[in-house]
Amino acid sequence: MKYPLLETIDFPSDLRELPVDKLEALAAEMRRFIIEAVAAKEGHLGASLGVVELTLALHYAFNTPYDKLIWDVGHQAYGHKIITGRRSVFDTNRQFKGISGFPKMAESEYDAFGTGHSSTSISAALGMAIASRLQGDTKREHIAVIGDASIASGMAFEALNHAGDSKANILVILNDNAIGIDPSVGALKNYLTQVKTGSQRSVNIFEALNFKYFGPVDGHDIDKLLEIFKTLKKIEGPKFLHVITTKGKGLKQAERDQVKYHAPGKFDALTGELSPAKETPQPPKYQDVFGLTLVELAKKNPKIVGITPAMPTGSSMKYMMQAFPERAFDVGIAEQHAVTLAAGIAASGGVAFCAVYSTFLQRAYDQLIHDVALQKLPVVFCIDRAGLVGEDGATHHGVFDLAYLRCIPNLIIYAPRNEESLRNIMFTAQAGLDLPIAIRYPRGRGTVIDWKKPFQKVELGKAEKLTEGDQLALIVTGHFTEKALKLAESFSGNIAVYYFGFIKPLDTETLEYVFSTYDKILTLEDGVLLGGLAGAVAEAAVSSNYKGSITSLGIPDEFIEQGSTEELYQSIGLTEAQLKSKIHELLAE
Repeated sequence: MKYPLLETIDFPSDLRELPVDKLEALAAEMRRFIIEAVAAKEGHLGASLGVVELTLALHYAFNTPYDKLIWDVGHQAYGHKIITGRRSVFDTNRQFKGISGFPKMAESEYDAFGTGHSSTSISAALGMAIASRLQGDTKREHIAVIGDASIASGMAFEALNHAGDSKANILVILNDNAIGIDPSVGALKNYLTQVKTGSQRSVNIFEALNFKYFGPVDGHDIDKLLEIFKTLKKIEGPKFLHVITTKGKGLKQAERDQVKYHAPGKFDALTGELSPAKETPQPPKYQDVFGLTLVELAKKNPKIVGITPAMPTGSSMKYMMQAFPERAFDVGIAEQHAVTLAAGIAASGGVAFCAVYSTFLQRAYDQLIHDVALQKLPVVFCIDRAGLVGEDGATHHGVFDLAYLRCIPNLIIYAPRNEESLRNIMFTAQAGLDLPIAIRYPRGRGTVIDWKKPFQKVELGKAEKLTEGDQLALIVTGHFTEKALKLAESFSGNIAVYYFGFIKPLDTETLEYVFSTYDKILTLEDGVLLGGLAGAVAEAAVSSNYKGSITSLGIPDEFIEQGSTEELYQSIGLTEAQLKSKIHELLAE
């Protein structure tokens, strides 16, 4: 497809050469370009479609990259990337060795700050504004574009509180479309709805925080946006612009089903229809095993309460919310609150299941330690998207959880090998534990189609020997266990596979047997090697004065970029063929 205007825009300096009356036509071309690109290569669709006019107006009115423009989270930054030197390589978006799906400082001077997690933009923009003032530059603009779901996060409020008490030259643009990935929730969302309809009765909350407030304004009206930006540039100090947009603007299906079309996978660029799902039976997604099992358990155990920070669809907490709306809560983008809320429920005798992505649980580390583990409150953390997650890249890989959790006292850590073991550990946890437990499982589908088996209690802290072997012990955890079993088949009689579902407490009795039986040990995990299963085994080996060799395979000490999981595993030596080759080397030594 031809894009006569867009193809003349390589950088914002080119954009500023266009007459204003050409911008609406350019917006239509950009919207079509994004639809074509995402339909073919997948990615985040709805958010970027919703800010096309805002993107063009910002780069037209402000002198980027001198003026600093920060996109919160970054789901909505595709248009920004397209007109800042990356249109010709946009087909590599989220691909292995391609451009990142999120703003990334190392990628472009126009990406003023790297993002991927929400609610960081105001803090970063404020820091930049303070630095500019200290360096004597009072003319530079610092702009944070943040959504109505992200601004409800505690970090965003902390930054607003600080910025309002400063003289920093900062402009906060609230992109209000009433949705993040799932619909926005909470009292602030209700307040913003009242502001949009002119029915709020209280003082404007942003003016109360000492921001000069403007809006609400139609975020799809380029002329109006340019007019208000012209005014805002003349005003010093903290400013706040409330912009109303429609997520998925320009594609009727994306406007109608904003949750599904946030990141819809492949679809028909002309009709907007999603690619048909496979009709052959497939194993379920781990998230659905969690969600459906939780409902099954909640029907029998009235003490069970479900909590998720803004991920009811992604974590499948939606099933609990549909079945027991009074016992399931989406608390918004508020991981710290989610964890301590769960602690409060557990402290009062409830059974709290807190479902959160591995990469987002990092944001509630103090609460894990101080509010849960220190007090031995038996919260059940169901940690989704553990391990490499693919095209979302370094900001979203859940590879640090085993390491950052294992050093916390009073915390049980379990990595199920398949759907059945996930189901059984959830059953075991809700039956009553004296300590909190972290259950971590990967993104995507499992291996078992017929997974709804009768519940069985899991023996805490016990490893399992899955295959016999006399030359090498392969110690594995999590879903890599199935990969380990396939490897063992090709080395019949040589490899003994030991599944350590419990990283903590560690089955030292079984480890002692392994140390006394094998002079070659291989550990395998889908987390970072520093501090994870490898570290646990090595520490035990030192304590036991083990004299054999230990080889550890997992995620190396580096940030892994985007790509398919298979490409990423290939890049770090964790494909089945590479593991076979490594084992051949070990057996030959």
